[in-house]
Amino acid sequence: MRGSRLGIGSAVAAGVLAVTSLAFAPGAGAVTPTEATADYDCGMWGGGQARLTATQNGTAATIVLRSAVKTPVAVGADTINATLTLAKAGGGTRQFTGQKNPALAAGASVEIGPLNATVALGDSLNSYFAGPALTMTIFGFPVSCDAVTSQSPGPFVF
Repeated sequence: MRGSRLGIGSAVAAGVLAVTSLAFAPGAGAVTPTEATADYDCGMWGGGQARLTATQNGTAATIVLRSAVKTPVAVGADTINATLTLAKAGGGTRQFTGQKNPALAAGASVEIGPLNATVALGDSLNSYFAGPALTMTIFGFPVSCDAVTSQSPGPFVF
């Protein structure tokens, strides 16, 4: 009898521990893939492949974009105002916006983000082809970039 009490007590303790660890587990925020590439054409500013890195925390999502486009002059930190538009599967778009960038030396590849958006569970977001996919304002100059490829390995699914 004493052995079964010990076994029952251990089982209850293990169950309480399992429930407690689930209660304190972080919320689901598993965007997949977390990284994708796509090609952009920014007209006279150049173009090429950009690497997009996505994160998610509940309905809040961010994307950091590292572009092949090079800045002709040095750019101070947090001076590029940017909007990245992604097409939503089934119709519509999601816009990721922000004015966040590291200081960039002349000739450096443009890096912007994190750009922020609110997403819904199941949102599948990919390159946007119905107009500028990426718009930036640098020193008051507008820069528009069109997506010329879909994301690889595929869309971000939140």
